[in-house]
Amino acid sequence: MSIETILKNRYSVRAFQDKPIPEALLQHIFAIAQLSPSNCNVQPWQTCVVSGATKDTLKQKFMQTLMSGAAPNPDFNWLPQYQGIHRDRQFGSANALYSAIGVAREDKKARQMAMVRNWQFFDAPHAVFFTMDKYLDIMGAVDLGIYAQTLSLIMAQHGISNCMQGALGQFPDPIRELLKLPDDRGILFGMSFGYADDNEAVNNTRTDREVVENAVAFFD
Repeated sequence: MSIETILKNRYSVRAFQDKPIPEALLQHIFAIAQLSPSNCNVQPWQTCVVSGATKDTLKQKFMQTLMSGAAPNPDFNWLPQYQGIHRDRQFGSANALYSAIGVAREDKKARQMAMVRNWQFFDAPHAVFFTMDKYLDIMGAVDLGIYAQTLSLIMAQHGISNCMQGALGQFPDPIRELLKLPDDRGILFGMSFGYADDNEAVNNTRTDREVVENAVAFFD
């Protein structure tokens, strides 16, 4: 499958089959992802993959954190206030999701429950957290974004779906505690992944892309 085909067909999956990925395939995918480029080859990513009992325990800790009313305390700035066209696109994405699952704009409770699904990993069998030394700041974040995209493309080549989730970086404390991460390591974001459940309405969500003329300028 070509990269072009993968990109044209990929979408964020928010419902997964109860079907773990074989260990050998997991190891292969993450080994190939190590070929991802990075600035000066510093390879800043420290990748944490959770499955099975560890994933379930972390899900419980996330639910306890949310029910306690705790405010997000991300290690990095994950709380921008989008403006202008960026805010319009954010609203468009939310509208596509809630329309797919039949949630009305005024149904705040249902919208909140849909958001909570992020910290339940959308019932995916696996999740990955993208972490790095905090001092790396924006330079490290760029490299982690490139790495995550590389990983996503490799997964798609093997028929594995995913959902990139900034939400998984909003409550780093349960992750750091359970995985015993050092204080100087920051959790930037995460990704749930596995085999898509095509029978779930949420996986009918699709978003638009801006035409190239509005996004790219060519200079001769």
